[in-house]
Amino acid sequence: MNRAVAPRRKPIRNVHEIDENAPKKAVALTIDDGPHPLWTPKVLDLLAHFEVKATFFVIGEQIGDNAKLVRRIVEAGHEIANHTLTHPIYMPGLSVKQIDHELVEAHKRIHEETGAVPRLFRAPGGNWSPKVYKTIAKHGLFPIDWDIDPRDWARPGVAHIQRHLMRAKPGDILLCHDGGGDRSQTVRSLKHVLPRLKDRGLEFVTL
Repeated sequence: MNRAVAPRRKPIRNVHEIDENAPKKAVALTIDDGPHPLWTPKVLDLLAHFEVKATFFVIGEQIGDNAKLVRRIVEAGHEIANHTLTHPIYMPGLSVKQIDHELVEAHKRIHEETGAVPRLFRAPGGNWSPKVYKTIAKHGLFPIDWDIDPRDWARPGVAHIQRHLMRAKPGDILLCHDGGGDRSQTVRSLKHVLPRLKDRGLEFVTL
C-alpha cells in the first residue's frame, strides 16, 4: 500500500481540495460500483466518444471476472480508485481489522491486474467515521465524496439524473454508477449531459 498520510476529519468534496492546480473550471466525473461486464464498456465507450476522463471507484471482488475491463479503464487514461473489496454499506460498523481487509485486498487486486497504485478511497454510501479516516490514512488513501449525486443507482428516471448532473459547476465532483444493477438510465443520461457540460466550458479531470 501507499505511505501513510495525515488523517482527515471530513471527505474531499471538491476537485480543488485535492488538486489546487486543477483548471479553474474543472469538474470530476466519478463512477462507482464496477466493473460490470455490460455497463462498464458502455460507459467507457461514451467517455471515449466525448473525450472525457473519469475516476472509477471499483469493488475488488468484481475484478476477477472483469480483469480486462479494469485494464481497459487504466489504459484509456482514467483514474482507478479503491471502493473496498465487498462494498460493506456501513464501514463505521466494521472493526479496524475488517476495514484493513477491505482496503488491502481491493488494493492488491487492482494492483495485480493493472499495476496501478490507488491513492483515493470512497466509503460505500459515503458512510465515514473517525475510525475509517484514520484507517485509510494509515494506508495512504484520501477520502473522496461528491458534490452532485443524482441517485442514479435508484433508477429515478433519465430526466431526474440529467437535471441533477446539469447543475454541475466548477470544482464539483459528480457521482454516477456503472455497477450494482441496471445502469441504462445512467448511460442515457451521460450521453446527453457530457457534451452539454463541455459546451458550458467545464473541463473534465481525473482526481
